[in-house]
Amino acid sequence: MKRWQLHVGLALVLAMLTVGCAQEDYGDLGKVTGKVTLDGSPYADAIVTFAPEGGRPSKGATNADGSYELTYIRATKGAEPGDHVVSIETQAPTQADDYRGPAFKDPIPMRYNRRSELKRTVVQGENTFDFDLKSK
Repeated sequence: MKRWQLHVGLALVLAMLTVGCAQEDYGDLGKVTGKVTLDGSPYADAIVTFAPEGGRPSKGATNADGSYELTYIRATKGAEPGDHVVSIETQAPTQADDYRGPAFKDPIPMRYNRRSELKRTVVQGENTFDFDLKSK
């Protein structure tokens, strides 16, 4: 085999692997998107977690307008079908100068995160779950 044929063959294999990894194949999962607001205003930088009983949780972060999309694992989007406990908490800061210290109190009440009262049922296909949280 000529050297250039080997290089072309390797390039094709790598291209196929890259395309395969970039796919958002939901398979048996449900696509989950939505919006989080706190007291009626979009809430950015929150982590939304859907945790099924006995399964793998899915997570997503809210952007500036409060929108999120769940990721199951790596590049695979979605969540397992079934009943989930949902928790929403403020994302930890990523930069040292943004450190909030031990006195930081999450503006999102515990009834939405550590002691979450939120529950949703995910089905295969499209799921949209909006959360209008109240601080009081």
